[in-house]
Amino acid sequence: MAATAAPDSSLLSLLYRSYPTVISPNATEPDYQLASSKIFPDVNFGETEHVDIKQWLNAVSGLKAALTNDDKTVLEKILVQLNTHLASHTTLLGAKPSVADIAVYALVAPIVEKWTSEERTGEKGYHHIVRHVDFVQNSPLFALQIPEEEKVVIDVTDVKFVPKPVDPKEEKERKKREKALAEAGAEKPLVVGQGKPEKAAKADAPAADAAATGHKTEKKEKKPKKEKAPKPAPAPTTPPSPSLIDLRVGHILRAINHPNADSLFVSTIDCGDVAGSDNTSVDEETGKTVRTVCSGLNGLVPLEEMQGRKIVVVCNLKPVTMRGIKSAAMVLAASPRVEEGADAHGGPVELVNPLSTPLPGWSEGVPEKQLNPKKKVWEAFQPGFTTNENLEVVFDSSAVPLVKDQEGKPATGKLVIASGAVCTVKSLKDATVR
Repeated sequence: MAATAAPDSSLLSLLYRSYPTVISPNATEPDYQLASSKIFPDVNFGETEHVDIKQWLNAVSGLKAALTNDDKTVLEKILVQLNTHLASHTTLLGAKPSVADIAVYALVAPIVEKWTSEERTGEKGYHHIVRHVDFVQNSPLFALQIPEEEKVVIDVTDVKFVPKPVDPKEEKERKKREKALAEAGAEKPLVVGQGKPEKAAKADAPAADAAATGHKTEKKEKKPKKEKAPKPAPAPTTPPSPSLIDLRVGHILRAINHPNADSLFVSTIDCGDVAGSDNTSVDEETGKTVRTVCSGLNGLVPLEEMQGRKIVVVCNLKPVTMRGIKSAAMVLAASPRVEEGADAHGGPVELVNPLSTPLPGWSEGVPEKQLNPKKKVWEAFQPGFTTNENLEVVFDSSAVPLVKDQEGKPATGKLVIASGAVCTVKSLKDATVR
């Protein structure tokens, strides 16, 4: 059960308890603006982020005033803004922790505790605020010292409505439109009947002139038909190759818990796509072209290991919607081989360290834009991706009947980075990579 003390005392108590070497128990008004750098010394906060922290602390003050004055209109407005912001951010700053997150938690947690399931996750509920409260009180990123009995009880399976994921590109365009409308003022009145009749009058002008002069209008001469160019000869078929799979280095900008599935992470990943590419959006925070990727790694890989790091992604699988969020790639990871019928997702799991070049000896093929799921290309080649005794990630063609003993191809090809170093995993030998 969350603490129900006044917001200031609740926040101070939480900070004293969690960070005793940073926040003095004798301080009655600590400098919250400077507290983030002291509480999180390993996090580098830029000037813009300090400004954002200040703005969010001001928002917390506004929220506190609305609660004190029982101003439901202002309260709802601030909560809606907070919920919308958190729809595309793990923390208030994106992925970095700050004292502003703790201040929001101290003030909002008692409110969330009193909400009904409908208010939490209904069609008009505050899904992302609920997720943020759960994240802050449990994440090692914040390491808050909160007894279990004081935490807000959140049932992640109790979801009344699955909201449409926020598209950062659409959200940015929406804000631009609203700003343009506000600057332009009211729209100019539409003159009914002005456009089309005028156009029609111009179209009828030759016929009217002909009627006035008594001359018939001449018909336009038909243009001679162009001869169709002969169809190009079909391209020669190339032997099947794992190079059909679009393996890329990806950079995870941030990752969050899936709001509607406790086994999934939702990652925002820069895969090097050109702006406007299929299945991408523009990240509002960085301006980069990114993909949203759902991966079943929650509980197998710590969330903090999914932040700001390089990974390997399969980029040409057909996108799938996973519990309401469209996933446009797959994060590659290694796990122990299991016997048939056993749980293949029991762990341990290790992310593959990134490669920058194709498979040596198998690099002649060109990745397809999107693999046809009916042909099951990835499923055919995946058994060949494995790790060896030296923890190197390799492609073993002997495990793939489609290319086994293919002339001129190596039995084993290694995944290497640009410098020539072999791509590896931490500790899993003879593991399957998928």
